[in-house]
Amino acid sequence: MTAQGVDDAVLKGNPVAERRLHPVTPLRRAWAPVAVVIGWALHDPDQAQRQLTRLTTTALLIGLAVLVPVAALYGFLSWWFTHFAVTESELRIRTGLLFRRTAHIRLERVQAIDVTQPLLARVAGVAKLKLDVIGADKKDELAFLGEREARALRAELLARAAGFAPETAHEVGEAPARELLRTPPFQLAISLVLTGSTWGALAAALVVPPVLWLATHSVWTVLATGVPLLGAAATSSVGRFVGEYDWTVGESPDGLRIDHGLLDRTHETVPPGRVQAVRIVEPLLWRRRGWVRVELDVAGSSNSVLVPVAPRELAEAVVARVLPDVSVPEAAALSRPPRRAWRCVPVWWRGYGLAVTEAVFAARHGLLRRRLTLVPHAKVQSVRLTQGPWKGLWRLADVHVDTGADKTVTARLRDAQEAQELLRAQAERSRTGRRDAPPDRWMA
Repeated sequence: MTAQGVDDAVLKGNPVAERRLHPVTPLRRAWAPVAVVIGWALHDPDQAQRQLTRLTTTALLIGLAVLVPVAALYGFLSWWFTHFAVTESELRIRTGLLFRRTAHIRLERVQAIDVTQPLLARVAGVAKLKLDVIGADKKDELAFLGEREARALRAELLARAAGFAPETAHEVGEAPARELLRTPPFQLAISLVLTGSTWGALAAALVVPPVLWLATHSVWTVLATGVPLLGAAATSSVGRFVGEYDWTVGESPDGLRIDHGLLDRTHETVPPGRVQAVRIVEPLLWRRRGWVRVELDVAGSSNSVLVPVAPRELAEAVVARVLPDVSVPEAAALSRPPRRAWRCVPVWWRGYGLAVTEAVFAARHGLLRRRLTLVPHAKVQSVRLTQGPWKGLWRLADVHVDTGADKTVTARLRDAQEAQELLRAQAERSRTGRRDAPPDRWMA
């Protein structure tokens, strides 16, 4: 049903039932006026400090007495004027106090529907529903709903997107999931310790501030540099551990389910058939243990990690669920560039490799941190060949494959004649792959 169809239904006496968010939502939205005041103070701290010193205790109490009710009223009104409704073909969200905004989200354009629970939301028993939609720059969301209501609404939206009739969609319920993989916390912690970026960020946080102090003797310069570096070190270690804690991958009819998070719990879905590329990352210090990380490129979605760390055999089994009938090429099956490529990229040329199978275009790059990217032929949008003067001198060229996720995978330093043949053959494989590919459909 289109937006016009919804209006017609209302005129015929069959209105679409509109619902409100959870009553706890005003507490979240009441912070907006307070955030404005805090933003002004951070933007001009000197002026804010001068204004605070001029305030008496009585004036400060009066200000708080005014600000708190205004914030509470804003939170209540923003909640009161927010409604959502589910029709046969769209999710409609109406918001706005002074300026009304109505979002019509077509269900067939929904890429993923995720349920997230920040720490305080878990305590309150509520959840946030986030929708990835094709063509949208940011996610639309419903915050907050009751935890059970959020899961039920997610199941209903997926059922309607799959083609179930409106009168039966709400009865379908959440599709069952079968667990494929669970990352143990100890394994996750060891993998972060063995990651070079963790030690690099920590070393920078410990070395740079003392050097700046010796050079400038300025506390503000040290703090302005040291605090962001400490934040980066914490994000690359503790932050990743908290975010990727208890990482679980399950399989269901509506795609792969991903649950993770220690404080903020997130329930994501990898849409079936909409993965544009899969990347298997193998850091140097993980190789003795046989561990890899699996990342994804999904058009219009923020899902980027499939497996944070796992043994290679188990990770490849999960990849096979994302890309059916695709086997990950062995290292021995990857062809290296010709030896003369060292003149263009000394030493690192050994990290490049290429393999083309009946199902995927596979390119590897990286010597210390290897990345093997798999692109199904049906997901290739365009193929390009580039050759600069220096590479042309040594009869070398690069072949670029563009995917639907606005990402490019490159087979670097190939023999020029091989690159020409690869260009023609890949264009044909992509054409036939798109023709024979099954349609992308929820619960297919």
